[in-house]
Amino acid sequence: MKILIVDDHPLVRKGVLSTLSFEESIEKIMEASNINEGMSILGLERPDLVIVDLYLGEEDGLDLIKKARAKKMATKFLVLTSSLKKEDYNRAEELGVDGYILKEAFVEDILYAIHVVMRGQRFVDPEILKHHPLHNNKDNHLSELTRRESDVLDRLAKGMSNHQIADELFISEHTVKKHVSNILSKLELEHRTQAALLVNNRMYY
Repeated sequence: MKILIVDDHPLVRKGVLSTLSFEESIEKIMEASNINEGMSILGLERPDLVIVDLYLGEEDGLDLIKKARAKKMATKFLVLTSSLKKEDYNRAEELGVDGYILKEAFVEDILYAIHVVMRGQRFVDPEILKHHPLHNNKDNHLSELTRRESDVLDRLAKGMSNHQIADELFISEHTVKKHVSNILSKLELEHRTQAALLVNNRMYY
C-alpha cells in the first residue's frame, strides 16, 4: 500500500509519517505540502490512499480531492483535520470522502481509520459525531433485531470484545461474529463503533 500525506505543516507530516512507518502493509509513504505537489505525486505514483488536511495554507484540501476525482483516480481519501466545524464536515460529506478523522485522535485510532477505509468502508471520527449528531428513522431499525442480536448489540455498546460477548452469552465467537454482521446489515452501518454510538448516543452517519 502506498500512502500520500498532504499537509502544509512539516511537523504534522513527519508525525503522521512516524505513525505509519511501523505498518508492514505500507510499502511507501510520500509527502506534499500543497495541492500542486499533491497532484503531481498522485499522477506519478498513484497512491492507494491520500491523507489530506482541510486547510493547506490558503488552499482548500478538498480541492485536491475534487481534482483527483475529475481525473478518475481510484485513490481513497482520508481527511485528517483539527476542525470540528460542522460546515467543514458537511463539505467533506457532500464530496463523499472515504474517511474523516481529527488530528487529536490517538495513533491507534488513525491506524484503525486507515484500515477501515482501505477495506472499502467509511470512517468518521466519533468525536465528530458527538458534536454533530445526525438523526433520522434508522433508530426504527433497532426493532428489526432479534432478541439475541439485541443482546449482542447491548454488549457491543459496552465496549466488549467478541470473546467477552461469547463468554457472557455462552455462545461461540463465530456465532458472535455472525450476529454482529447481521446487526450492521440491519442497521445499515459499516463497523461496530457506529453500532455502539447508535446505542449510547443515538448517533450514526
